[in-house]
Amino acid sequence: MIAESSGAAVLLKRLELEELDKNLFRGLSPQDGRPRVFGGQVAGQALVAACRTVDDRPAHSLHSYFLRPGDPSIPIIYEVDRIRDGRSFTTRRVVGIQHGEAIFNMSVSFQRPEDGLEFQVSMPDTPAPEQVPSHDERLEAAYAKTKSQLFEFLLKMERPVEQRDADPVDIMNPKPHRGTHRIWFRARTQHQRLPDDLLTHQCVLTYASDLSLLDNCLFVHGLSWLNPKLKAASLDHAVWFHRPFRADDWLLYVMECTSTSAARGLNHGRIYTAAGELVASVAQESLMRVID
Repeated sequence: MIAESSGAAVLLKRLELEELDKNLFRGLSPQDGRPRVFGGQVAGQALVAACRTVDDRPAHSLHSYFLRPGDPSIPIIYEVDRIRDGRSFTTRRVVGIQHGEAIFNMSVSFQRPEDGLEFQVSMPDTPAPEQVPSHDERLEAAYAKTKSQLFEFLLKMERPVEQRDADPVDIMNPKPHRGTHRIWFRARTQHQRLPDDLLTHQCVLTYASDLSLLDNCLFVHGLSWLNPKLKAASLDHAVWFHRPFRADDWLLYVMECTSTSAARGLNHGRIYTAAGELVASVAQESLMRVID
């Protein structure tokens, strides 16, 4: 039942952009039944657009806002503003547009590679990914137990990013979960690896970094996105890239909710290689309203 066409080619296609003119690009969304465009896809495509206007230096940070829900039935137009080209740093602004209105805004900074002082927070002890059941296996078990149409739908969706949750929460019957939440992830590579250039891997990580992060501010209250009284959506998303990595090798996403208030939740994440190198940090604030 699991979708078979979920390899690296699918993920690269989701991030693929058509160049319409100088600084102007068009991206498409998969027709997978989602009512709105997945935020990680918009962020990943926006970073691709910015990268298309920069030579010989990787991104070191991005800061973005989700302004309106994306419509998966029509393309997204990405307009890049070449704000600054410096000797060490390059800055770009990207706006995603649908129906004549901005749905997304991102600022990206790129840095010429250079050496510096080294320090990182250590990776927490975590079972190896081979010791953790896959997301697919958990979905199969949930469907076998419940015969729920929801799990049947999720099993049929293309999932180009493989996940293995070391701290799983039962979304059908969630209990409050506080502290760190650890998930292994990587781009699926059934028949091919991702290209070797670092920018591709940064775009893939940006796409994947929106998976599961918002859930953490819900889990601390014993909620999940299945709750019919819950309205939740990403408001902003930031990523800092620290060291080179491959997104088609296992990466550990260590997430934690640090605050919920004023109908918003704040989540932080650290992303490590399997060898324990901290390669990226993530922060995201989300809307979370419980409607009576």
